[in-house]
Amino acid sequence: MLNPLHRRHVLMTMLPAVLLTGCGTALDQQYQQLKTSMGAEISSQQVHVERLQGAIKVVVNSELLFPSGGYQMPPAAAATIAKMAPILAAQIQEHINVDGYTDNTPIGPELARQGVTTNLILSQKRADTVMSFLISQGVNPSMLSARGFGDANPVAPNDTTAGRAQNRRVELTLTAPSS
Repeated sequence: MLNPLHRRHVLMTMLPAVLLTGCGTALDQQYQQLKTSMGAEISSQQVHVERLQGAIKVVVNSELLFPSGGYQMPPAAAATIAKMAPILAAQIQEHINVDGYTDNTPIGPELARQGVTTNLILSQKRADTVMSFLISQGVNPSMLSARGFGDANPVAPNDTTAGRAQNRRVELTLTAPSS
């Protein structure tokens, strides 16, 4: 039988191993993999990866993903998302929210002719485009959802070109399952 002091020592040495087996471990590994594989994009501020409590948020610069007022990804954007896809596809226990945002610039006549009459619709189409591409790259569709928020939740003022560019974005949020 262990005396109380010895028992405390044994528990304290086991604690790090117990903590490492918690639900955050897979997210921590995924976070490190994303930071490593997306290093060039992070350095050039095309992609931002942030570790949150119980989640990872990846923000992709919309100028990289979509032309202004568009929702079709050019080849360079597809290549960037394709770099993330194997990391995302390997972790099937996380749910991935794909959230699209726009600035507050009104929809132009060309988009309106395509049935895109509001920024909310445009942001949903952008989120759907990224989600569809992730699925085509092997990410489990049941682990994905896409939502458009239009010009809600701006991260910068919409009164400058730079601010509007920051507000046109797609965010991927990976959340751990409830423990």
